[in-house]
Amino acid sequence: MIVDAADTTLLINKQYLNLPVSQKEDRDNMSFIINGKQERAFKIRLAKNDIDYWVFCDVSSFKGKKIQIHYKDGDAGLNKIYQSDEIAGQDSLYKEKNRPQFHFTTRRGWINDPNGLIFYDGEYHLFYQHNPYEKEWENMHWGHAVSRDLVHWTELPEALYPDNLGTMFSGSTVIDYNNTAGFNKGKTPAMIAAYTAATDQRQTQCIAYSLDKGSTWTKYNLNPVIDSKDKWNSVDTRDPRIFWYEPSKHWVLVLNERDGHSIYNSANLKNWTYKSHTTGFWECPDLFELAVDGNPQQKKWVMLGASNTYMIGSFDGKTFSPESGKHYFSSGSIYAAQTFTNIPAEDGRRIQLGWGRISHPGMPFNGLMLIPTELTLKSTKNGVRLFSKPISEYERLFTSLNKWSNLTTDKANEVLQPYNNKDRFRIKATIRLSHATGAGLSFFGQRILDYDMNYNRVNDVFYSPEDMTSMKISADIYIDRTSIEVFIDDGAYSYSMERKPASGNTEGLHFWGNNIEVTSLQIFDAASIWQ
Repeated sequence: MIVDAADTTLLINKQYLNLPVSQKEDRDNMSFIINGKQERAFKIRLAKNDIDYWVFCDVSSFKGKKIQIHYKDGDAGLNKIYQSDEIAGQDSLYKEKNRPQFHFTTRRGWINDPNGLIFYDGEYHLFYQHNPYEKEWENMHWGHAVSRDLVHWTELPEALYPDNLGTMFSGSTVIDYNNTAGFNKGKTPAMIAAYTAATDQRQTQCIAYSLDKGSTWTKYNLNPVIDSKDKWNSVDTRDPRIFWYEPSKHWVLVLNERDGHSIYNSANLKNWTYKSHTTGFWECPDLFELAVDGNPQQKKWVMLGASNTYMIGSFDGKTFSPESGKHYFSSGSIYAAQTFTNIPAEDGRRIQLGWGRISHPGMPFNGLMLIPTELTLKSTKNGVRLFSKPISEYERLFTSLNKWSNLTTDKANEVLQPYNNKDRFRIKATIRLSHATGAGLSFFGQRILDYDMNYNRVNDVFYSPEDMTSMKISADIYIDRTSIEVFIDDGAYSYSMERKPASGNTEGLHFWGNNIEVTSLQIFDAASIWQ
C-alpha cells in the first residue's frame, strides 16, 4: 500500500524537537524545510503507534522560525513530535539501567568511529560517527563532546551534518597555527577538519573550519579537496588523517584507499599531491612517531589501521617504509581507534581512544568509547612493540576496597564473593600456574581471563609473555555495566568484550585451574564519570 507523504509546520520556540522511534517501522525520509529551503534531511523509523524510545534534534539555531517537517511515510507519527527545552527522558539521563558508568556513550542514537581527536585551549575534543535518530547505523553525522580530563565528558550539538556531497564519514582535525589555509581570523587559529563525504557511488575528502573551538563549522566552498575514486577504481577512499610534518614543513594526509593507506602532501590543506601507498590496511589510518623505551634519541614511526594492527618503520614525510609487522596489541570489541593530536609538548603522551562495538540492552543508544589509553613503544624479546595502558587520569575513579596475596584458588574465590553483585568495579590479579596448563578468571560463567599456556593463547588469541618460561600472568580488569576491558602484563596486550548477563549462573567471580596460586589480588570500587 502506498502512503502519501505528509507535512506539519511548527514555530520553533524551544531547544529540542523530540521524535518517537519504533524499531518495528521501516525507515523513511524526513526533512526540515524553512522558507522553501531544505535545512536538514535524514532517515528515521518514526513511531506510528507503540514507541520504543525517543530521540531528539537540537533546533536552537532555528528559534523564531517556522519549520515545515516533511515525512515520506504519512502523518501517523508527526503528531507525536513535540518541542521542549529538555530531551525526552532527561530526568533519567546517564542513570539508565544499562548506561555504562565509566565509558563515554552518547545521549541518544548510534555511535561508532572516534573522529577529529584533538586537544585545544584546555579541552580534549571528541568528535564521533553518530546517527542521532536511531540506535542503528545510518545518517552519519559528526557528534561532538568535550572534556578537560579525558574522564568526564560534556556532549555538545552535532558538529557536521550531511550535505549534497554525502553523509559525514570519519576524519581528523588540526589547528592551523600558521594560517596555511587562510581561514584564521585575527589571532584566532582555525580548527580544521578533514572528513569523508560518502554516497553509495563515491567517497570524497573534504575540509571544514571552525573559529569557535569546534562549536560551529564552515565547509570549504571548493570541496572536495581529494576525489580519488577514478585512480583506484574503488568507492573505498576514506577516513583522512592529517598532521603537520615539521622537518619538511608541510601537511601530511594519510588516506585509506582500496587495499591500504596512501600518503598525500599539501602546503595549505586544500591542494593535495599523492606521494605513496602502503598495502595491508583497512579503514581509519593513523600514523605517528614514538620514542622507543622513552629515549628521544631513538624513535620509530607507527602506522595503524582500523583493526588496531600496526607496522613499525620510518617516515620521511612522503613515504612510510615498514620495518616490522603487522603486529597487534589489542583485540576484541575495539575498532577504528585514533590518537589525539596537538597534545602539549610538556605532556608528550600519545593517547588513543577506540570505539567499543558493544550494545546496551533496552537502551536508546548503542556503542561506546573504550577507556583512553597511553601508547608507548618498548623493546621486547621479539623486537620493538606497542604497549597500551589506561591513562593515569582514570586512576581517580577507582578506590581500593581490599587486597590480598598468595591465595589458593578456593580462598581467592571465597574473598571475592561479597563483590559479585557490584554493577561496576575493577580487579587486578596475578596468577601462577604449576599443575595446570590453563587457568583464568570467570564472572558468572563468562571467561574474562582464559590463559592457555600450552598453546600460548589468552582468550583464544596468541600471546607469548616476555619471559617465555614464566608461569605467571597478570591482568588489570575493568568491568562496567555492559563491557569488560582487560590489560595483560602491564599493557603488553589488551582486549575488550561485551559483559554477558549472568543467565542463571551463580558462581560470580571464580578463579579456575588446577592448583593455581593467586599471588596478588586487589578489588576496586568504580565511581561514575557522569556528574
